[in-house]
Amino acid sequence: MNKPSATPSNARQDSIGSPSEDAKAPNEDFQYVALAQQGDMAAYNQLVIRHQGKIYAMIRNMVRNDADAWDLSQDVFIKAWKALPSFENRSRFSTWLFRISHNVVYDWARKRKIEGGGELQEGILDREQIDLSARTAPALIESPDEALANSELRIKISAALEKISPEHREVVILKDVQGLSYKEIADVMECTLGTVMSRLFYARQKLQTLLKDEYESR
Repeated sequence: MNKPSATPSNARQDSIGSPSEDAKAPNEDFQYVALAQQGDMAAYNQLVIRHQGKIYAMIRNMVRNDADAWDLSQDVFIKAWKALPSFENRSRFSTWLFRISHNVVYDWARKRKIEGGGELQEGILDREQIDLSARTAPALIESPDEALANSELRIKISAALEKISPEHREVVILKDVQGLSYKEIADVMECTLGTVMSRLFYARQKLQTLLKDEYESR
């Protein structure tokens, strides 16, 4: 049986789906999952295609390295395939994948630390991947004459995100970029709702402080 695969070249393109795609995703996921749990590899490959963008983007944002993100994304979908019989549809399939991604990234970071390769890198968001509509970023209206200023803002946001802890960065990514609910984030990060809310509050507070000049100038 061939291993499921995800391609980073498609990942960025697929990372943000249209509202109609998002609306129908849970129902179609259920159908694909049911077939995949019976050993239907084609159905599982459809799940990979549907979710590879968000998974790759999350991991790329955390590790800030294309090659490592590619390898870890592959690992996520291989682990998900092996664990698929235990998936009981108590949460969205995408939330389950995010939880596996969380564990894969932190296992990788711990291994690197033990091997002396360093901890999880502080930088996360490539400036081309930052969602400027997130509540942690000042609102912008894109136009040709604002291109330079917009690029500079992306760099400032990226720099600000590098200054907060990995846990705070992850909760910002999951909530303000990926759009998960508090409960889904708690499931992904394996912590309480209170911890999620606390981390998000302090992360946003810190980012707003770091980006104070940008907020006040708009």
